[in-house]
Amino acid sequence: MVISGSRAEQLADDLPASVDVIERQQLEERQIHDIRDLARELPNVSVQRAPARFTLAGQPAFGRDRNAGFNIRGLDGNRVLILSDGIRQPRSYVFSANAFGRDYLDIGLVQRVEVVRGAASALYGSDGLGGVVNFVTADPAAFLAPGKAVGGSASIGYDSDDDGKRVGATVAGRFNDTTQWLLGGAWTGAHALDNQGTNDAANVDRTTPNPEDAGSRALLGKLVFTPGGGQRHALTLEHVEKKADYLLLSNIARPPLGATSTVAANAFTRQERHRITWDGRWQLGAPIADDVQAVLSWQSTDAREYSFEDRNTAADRVRDTTYRERTLQGYLQATRTLRLPGGWAHRFTYGAEHVRSDIRTLQTGLTPAAGETFPLKRFPDTREASSAMFLQDEIMGGAWTLTPGLRVDRFTLDASQEGFSPPATTPAASTSGTSVSPKFGVLFQATPVWSVFGHYAHGFKAPNAGQVNAFFENFLANYKSIPNPNLRPEKSRTFELGARGRMDRLTLDAAVFTGRYSDFIEEFRQVSGTGAPGHPIVFQTVNIGKVRISGLEVKGDMRWGRYAGGVWSTPFAFGVARGRDLLTDRPVNSVNPARLAAGLKFDAGPWALRLDATHRAAKKADDIDSASAIAPPAQQFATPSATTFDLSGQWRVRPGTRITAGIHNLTDRKYWEWSDVRGVAATSPVRDAFTQPGRSFRVSIVTDF
Repeated sequence: MVISGSRAEQLADDLPASVDVIERQQLEERQIHDIRDLARELPNVSVQRAPARFTLAGQPAFGRDRNAGFNIRGLDGNRVLILSDGIRQPRSYVFSANAFGRDYLDIGLVQRVEVVRGAASALYGSDGLGGVVNFVTADPAAFLAPGKAVGGSASIGYDSDDDGKRVGATVAGRFNDTTQWLLGGAWTGAHALDNQGTNDAANVDRTTPNPEDAGSRALLGKLVFTPGGGQRHALTLEHVEKKADYLLLSNIARPPLGATSTVAANAFTRQERHRITWDGRWQLGAPIADDVQAVLSWQSTDAREYSFEDRNTAADRVRDTTYRERTLQGYLQATRTLRLPGGWAHRFTYGAEHVRSDIRTLQTGLTPAAGETFPLKRFPDTREASSAMFLQDEIMGGAWTLTPGLRVDRFTLDASQEGFSPPATTPAASTSGTSVSPKFGVLFQATPVWSVFGHYAHGFKAPNAGQVNAFFENFLANYKSIPNPNLRPEKSRTFELGARGRMDRLTLDAAVFTGRYSDFIEEFRQVSGTGAPGHPIVFQTVNIGKVRISGLEVKGDMRWGRYAGGVWSTPFAFGVARGRDLLTDRPVNSVNPARLAAGLKFDAGPWALRLDATHRAAKKADDIDSASAIAPPAQQFATPSATTFDLSGQWRVRPGTRITAGIHNLTDRKYWEWSDVRGVAATSPVRDAFTQPGRSFRVSIVTDF
C-alpha cells in the first residue's frame, strides 16, 4: 500500500504514475541507514554527499550540508518535496558559503519510504516540482500481532566506510483494547566518510578526509486511540538532532605565508527538528463523504553552522550562522465513492490545506566583510504561507482507470523590515500569487499480468525568502547581490508513459518521461557590472528560460526458480536522463549520468546471499555546461565510468533475529559520483578528495520481540 501517490491508501500498481515503495524489510536487508543509501538503487534518484572541504567565506561550500537532499530525474534542492508522515520537512538554505541540507530524518525509525516521481503539485502544491519522498514512521500495529500486549525491535550496526556505530530500539504496547503506544529511539556515532585520496598533508594539498566527529539522536513517540465507530486518532512526537565537528586541515595554507593565510581552521554544524502531529480519522458513511481525515502539525527546525579561521597576522575570522523554521500545517480531506450503472465508479478525494512557516536567518562572528557589521541578516524575517483546495476523481470501469485532478494554491511571502541588516538599497519585498495545478492519469489493465499507464501533470515551485530578498555587498571586492521582488514561480509540464508486468517469474516496471520547465530559478546570476571602480559586479536570483528533461527507467526482478536448495533471482534497475536548456542549447548539469544496477540473489530460507553490480556511465564533456559549474577558463571535471560490486548476506539465526553483513566496493574501485563533483575543476590537484569510499564492510544485528 502507498499513500503519497493519491493522498489515500492505495496499491502502488493501481496508480498511473511511477512510485517506489521501500518497506522496512528491504531497508534492513539492503542495509539502508540514511538517505544516501536509500537512493543507491533507485533509477534516476541520487543524494549529493560532497566531502567536508568548505572554507569560512566564499566558494566552494563543499560538504557543509552533508547529505544535501534528493535529486529525482535531474531536479534537486527544494524542487523535491520531502515529507514525514505527510508533513512537509524543512527546506534547504544556501547562500554564498553557507549551506544547510535537508537530512532531518533517521531511517532507524522509519517503517516505509515512498518515492513519487514527477510533478506532484496537483496533490501537494509547491515544491513538488520534481517529485515527493514520504517517510512513514513506525506504527504500533506493525509490532503488535493479534493478542500481543508488548512487542518491538532492537538493532545494532557498524559501517566501516565512516566508522559508524548505530543502536536503535522500538517498543510498542497496548494500554487496553482501544489504546496503543509506541516509543522508539536511535543513536549514531561516526567519523568522516572515507574516500580513496592518498595525500594526508595538513594543508590545501590534502586529499584524505578532514578529521570529523559526527552523530545523531532521534526519538519517536506515538499514541493511537481507536474508540470505535470508525474513529482513529494518532498523536506523534518526533525529535531528530544531528551534529558534526570538523578539523579543517585542508584549509591550512602552504608556506610562504601572507598576512591573511590560514594557519588553523575548524567548524561545527548542528541540526534539530521537533514535530507534534495529530491525525484524526472518521468513517462517516454520509452522502458527502465516506471518511474524513483531519491533520494538524507543528514543527520546529533549527540549524547552525560555526566556522573559525586563525589567520597568520591578520585578524581571525568567525562566522556563526543560524537558520530557523517554525511551521504550522493542517489539512482536512475526505473521500467519497459513487457507484454508477454499467460497472463504473467514481472515488473522489477532496479537501483543503494550509501551511505557514516563519523563517529567519542570522549571522554573527568576528571580522565581518568590508562594509558589514555583526549581527546581520542575509534576508529579512519572513512568513511564507500557502492555502489550497484540491480535488481528485478516480474513475474506474472495467479495465480502465482515469484520474483527473486539480489543485489551486494561493501563496504569500510577507517580509519584515525590522532588523534587516545591512540595509539593502531597496526595502525587502513581499510577494504573492496563485497557481493552478491540473493532472490527468490513465491506467489500462491490458491483461491479467500487463498494465499500461500515462500521466500528465503541471507542477510549480514558489520562490522562497532567500531567493526574493537575499542581499550582500562587498565594497573592497566591488561586488554585490541584490533582491528580486519580481521573481516568478517555477512551472513544469511533465508527461510519463509506462508499463507494468506481474508474471510468475518476472516483475517489470518501465517508463519513459519528458518534462518542460519554465521560469527556472537560477540563484546569484551575474546581471550587470564589470568589477571596475564605480561599476560593481551585480548578482541576482532570476528566472531563466525553458528546460527540457527526458529519460527512461526500467526496474524489476527475475526469479529463476529453485536450484541447489534455494531460490535464485536477479533484481535490476536502470535509469538514464538528458536535460537541455532550450534557449541556450546547453546541458542541464543537475542531470546525473546513466546508472545500471543488477544482482544475483540466492535465498535458502535460514540464510541468503546476494552479489550486486552497479555501473555508472561517464559524464561526458559535451553533456556538461562547464561555464555555469566553474569559473572560466577552467573546465569542469567530467567523471569517468565505473563498475563496482557489492556482496551481502543475511543469516536468520532464529525467528525474529537476523544478522546482515555486506562488503561494498568489493574490488576497491576508485570512482566519483557526478553530483558530488559539480564545481570541481578538471585540473584540480585535489580531485581524489571527492572519490567515493573504497572497499568497506557493514554488519548489523536485528531482533524482534
